[in-house]
Amino acid sequence: MSVVAVVPAAGSGQRLGAALPKAFVPVGGVPILVRAVDGLLCSGVVDRVVVAVPADQVDAARSLLAGRPVMVVAGGSDRTDSVRNALHAIDGASGGERVHGGERAGTHAGDAHTDDTPGADHIVLVHDAARPLAPPELTAAVVAAVRSGRHAVVPVLPLADTVKQVDGAGRVHGTVDRSVLRAVQTPQGFTRALLDRAYAAAGPTATDDAGLVEALGEPVHTVPGHASAFKVTTPWDLELAEMLLARTPGAGT
Repeated sequence: MSVVAVVPAAGSGQRLGAALPKAFVPVGGVPILVRAVDGLLCSGVVDRVVVAVPADQVDAARSLLAGRPVMVVAGGSDRTDSVRNALHAIDGASGGERVHGGERAGTHAGDAHTDDTPGADHIVLVHDAARPLAPPELTAAVVAAVRSGRHAVVPVLPLADTVKQVDGAGRVHGTVDRSVLRAVQTPQGFTRALLDRAYAAAGPTATDDAGLVEALGEPVHTVPGHASAFKVTTPWDLELAEMLLARTPGAGT
């Protein structure tokens, strides 16, 4: 089973307060998008990546990701549409459509051969571009779990803080049992057939791809997440990522 990673990166990043789309904001001197894609490829288990960016940033993304097994497509009006566009692009490329001007999708430098025919037996990862420090071993763990027979897998972390249920007026109505709660990260992994079913039935409420699978009544399994796979959403998150990279020799290149 070959592995395709889809990276939705069409968000404006308004909460980050940057002058350009969040995926193109540098962290440690390297754009967030590039770090996210390279982290996936460095796992050694991803055959190719499909990135969905704002329509006016497609050429810029192609330039940034040149030489990698990456397709770049225009994203949609929301995350769900962006992932759907990327899935369609995979199918288009299998029919000979030229999706980008870089390296042929599914080919790593030095590989003698890679199966690049999409199909229902593919594994699809969906990974937020805004998680640029997700370690390669996390990606490998998700893929290994899907290969073992789990059709939907998400990385999760236990919650450290007490959680309160609060109404619109800010009044506490109870304390939630955090022992059964988990914070969900990406990359999330699925068999292609299941993800296609989930997107065919997709509604407007899910905040992640696993939620679409849950809506089908299908089981979603977990693997341990990683603290470094946090989402860069606010200026504080960006500062934290910069500090972590500053402590890692060679991470700024």
